[in-house]
Amino acid sequence: MTQHFSIQLLRQISDTLAQLRGREVRDAVMRSDLRQLKLELSDGSVVLVAMGADEAGEGRLEVDVVRMPRLHGPQLEVRFDTA
Repeated sequence: MTQHFSIQLLRQISDTLAQLRGREVRDAVMRSDLRQLKLELSDGSVVLVAMGADEAGEGRLEVDVVRMPRLHGPQLEVRFDTA
């Protein structure tokens, strides 16, 4: 079975992975069915590389980067009083 990926999709994946250049990988886990690779980076980000299927059932490579929210100092607490 031959997989066909569009140039646009490959560019999106390449751009996503280029953002990770120089980061340290802390852990890597491959799912038992080999359809997903999960990379945990030292900054707390998680990269998921997975094989999925589009609406027509064709194979589709997906890359997602989940970044941990950065706290920029103490949080502001707001209270609402009801009259």
